[in-house]
Amino acid sequence: MPDGASGMAAPVLVREDRGAVATLTLNRPAARNGLSLALLDALSAALRDIATNSGLRCVVIQAEGPVFCAGHDLKEITAHFADADGGHAFFADSMARCAAVMQAIPAVPQPVIAAVQGMATAAGCQLAAACDMVLAAEEARFCTPGVEIGLFCSTPAVALSRAVPRKAAMEMLLTAEPIDAAEARRIGLVNRILPGASLRAEAAALAARIAGRSALAVQLGKRNFHRQAGLPLAEAYEVAAAAMVENLLAEDAAEGIGAFLGKRAPEWRHR
Repeated sequence: MPDGASGMAAPVLVREDRGAVATLTLNRPAARNGLSLALLDALSAALRDIATNSGLRCVVIQAEGPVFCAGHDLKEITAHFADADGGHAFFADSMARCAAVMQAIPAVPQPVIAAVQGMATAAGCQLAAACDMVLAAEEARFCTPGVEIGLFCSTPAVALSRAVPRKAAMEMLLTAEPIDAAEARRIGLVNRILPGASLRAEAAALAARIAGRSALAVQLGKRNFHRQAGLPLAEAYEVAAAAMVENLLAEDAAEGIGAFLGKRAPEWRHR
């Protein structure tokens, strides 16, 4: 979308680092924040940079306009049906880039919070489900409607089925019916429901609170949470026990325990 003042195209993703929190804002409101290749690439680049920035300790993903994200950009996809290969190369590349973003979110050391203000559809629902926490406005809706256009939401199903019970995921995938924020919270897709007017402020406050913890403890915890989640029980406890030992040997654990016993505020060194 052109910038009326400069004639330049507005960035598809806006990043703002404030203190220890990075905020990524999807900025294609006229296209319902569809995940074009340009937006996927911008998300990938931002997440790569954030992952290596030790000064950043939490991330918020939000969106401009009334829609959080409508999924893949269907106009961009449709344009490639006329390719010599019927669009095969483009579709494969698009799905690979999207999968890379969805895997980068749990892989970055910092916790990632989605602030969903409107409809999160298909890969937009996938984007929310991939995040560590989801805050939803009261008017937010979540939907995986691909089956209605003959395109089952197979890739959104990956993140969705890891965020909610399988039968709840299958109901969303097979019926294509949108669920409201209350139902999304009931099945575990959403952590908190907030008035739309305060969604961004509440997301920023939560991110700042998390960023105020020991970065070492939080990042070690996130990494090992995801590692153990898919393991059998005995292996999960092996991973978790090793993580606890690693954490106990860190300076911040000694500081935190000492501060607790001494009834004072801890002074984190993040190591």
